[in-house]
Amino acid sequence: MSVRKKPAERRLRAFRGNSFDDYFDTGMRNFPLPARAFLGMIVCLCMAWTQFRWRWSIEDKEKLIGDKTPRVIVMNHVSMLDPVIIVVQLWLHGIRARTIYKSEFDRLPVVTWFFARLGAIPVQRGTADMRSVRRARAALDRGECVLIYPEGTRIKSDDEPVTVHEGYALMAQLAHAPVQPVAIVGARDITRRSGHLHRFARVWLKAGDPIFWDSLGVEGRKAQLAAMSKAGMDAVYALRDELREAHPGRM
Repeated sequence: MSVRKKPAERRLRAFRGNSFDDYFDTGMRNFPLPARAFLGMIVCLCMAWTQFRWRWSIEDKEKLIGDKTPRVIVMNHVSMLDPVIIVVQLWLHGIRARTIYKSEFDRLPVVTWFFARLGAIPVQRGTADMRSVRRARAALDRGECVLIYPEGTRIKSDDEPVTVHEGYALMAQLAHAPVQPVAIVGARDITRRSGHLHRFARVWLKAGDPIFWDSLGVEGRKAQLAAMSKAGMDAVYALRDELREAHPGRM
């Protein structure tokens, strides 16, 4: 089997000459020193504040941080806290994660500036955004993880209709990467109707085993894509239900 050669990358310059696209297309370890220092500062601040405020914990955490294999991490999405916890934990253990975020946030250049330096990658929802898919594949090829929320938006109620977007499976398939399910409960309880985080509470996460393509039991790219799309989020919801059973009343 032939192995794709990783393209050589230049380190981005420190204070000028870098576009947002440069950050989206460049490995995080090749970000300029000020950007990497900025990310480290943000991670430490987020770790201290979110642990103090919401006392989160991750069951089976070793499954998440003990393996540095590049993979697509999928989660249910209930609050803005969800990606913070994952990015913080992975960064603290030497694993870089690229979060996929909706491009609607890019209406404000300052938000794009911030997300770009955190390693996030925008996606245009409701479209076949192959540029985002290619960027995710390149990140996985470089050894980075990709964090994505297939529900596409925060789900604020179990009565809310959910549409699972299957792009995450395509990202993983193109890079021959496994998909790892993670679930969170409790974070919905700390979110006001306005969407802002508030009040002290407990939040729990649970990491599952990565799902590998050769474990799906089907052949053919389309069949495997459909099987992974279903298997990934089925595993997320199974983990979520386990957490809800262990912590009754928490959403």
